[in-house]
Amino acid sequence: MDVRGLRRRYASQGRRGGRDTGFEAVRGIDLQIRRGELYALLGTNGAGKTSSLEVIEGLARPSAGTVQLLGHDPYADRQLVRPRIGIMLQEAGFPGALTVTELARTWQRLLVDPRPVEDVLQQVGLDHRRTVAIASLSGGEQRRLDLALAIMGRPEVIFLDEPTTGLDPQSRRTTWELIRGLLAEQTSVVLTTHYLEEAEVLADRIGIMHEGRIVREGTLAEIVKSQPSQISFSLDTGIDETGLTRFAGAALHTEEHAGHRRLRLETFDPQRVLGLLLSWAGDAIRLSDLHVVPGSLEQAFLEIAASTDLGTTDSTDHQTQPEMIA
Repeated sequence: MDVRGLRRRYASQGRRGGRDTGFEAVRGIDLQIRRGELYALLGTNGAGKTSSLEVIEGLARPSAGTVQLLGHDPYADRQLVRPRIGIMLQEAGFPGALTVTELARTWQRLLVDPRPVEDVLQQVGLDHRRTVAIASLSGGEQRRLDLALAIMGRPEVIFLDEPTTGLDPQSRRTTWELIRGLLAEQTSVVLTTHYLEEAEVLADRIGIMHEGRIVREGTLAEIVKSQPSQISFSLDTGIDETGLTRFAGAALHTEEHAGHRRLRLETFDPQRVLGLLLSWAGDAIRLSDLHVVPGSLEQAFLEIAASTDLGTTDSTDHQTQPEMIA
């Protein structure tokens, strides 16, 4: 998959005060995903993830830039691309009167080389619910049915949009194992999720979108190395913490609560700072509830989410529609 300079603009239904009130949701992203790789695309609501994926999947045409999926333009050559990809949307809108098997068999007839219905339902843990009407399934079971249909066609590339929303912890881990199986078969996976642990566990590479751009990209290790480690501990109120100022390069944060102080040191050199801290405390000072936590994806994500791009296009007008739609 090769995406270059992708932009997607939603045109306004009119003009306000002589100016265009449209909104550019995707503002020039580049994205390359290799065969057999899982790429997690993260971002806050409104960051542009769905707008980007709709173009990459061939559901909409870009306002600018190019997309190559399996060697084709996914919009112009949709008839060539669609049989080779799988898509799991956030909401599929299944007809509730059909049973699980009826829907699965109907979907199977639309595919070129489908997996057996029984095998797919067993993979997602729905074989025991095959005669149940879709309207009677729980939200988590409907998500698993979404996944079953997405993998039934043996896709070379699969797009998973929040695949484990509504699943219990055991079902979530079962889904992770299924995704790992797809990767072992050299299927490329594009994943969006609000569960950061999911991206940490599964992703080969991660991209974080903010205000229509991919602002950080790399492996988990590459992304979190920009975040400081946190050394936290509690001290009795009467202890003088002045000596902590000798921790060069470590930011100190203090919080008072119920006669105790909770202190947190932020540092990119946790081994050195922890050694200095223990030396400062010695045998005389008790460091209660001492924790050392390395930099995390959550820290990086929250840092990006809190930032503000002052050049963002005005998006206050909600009377907009896609400039080009499928």
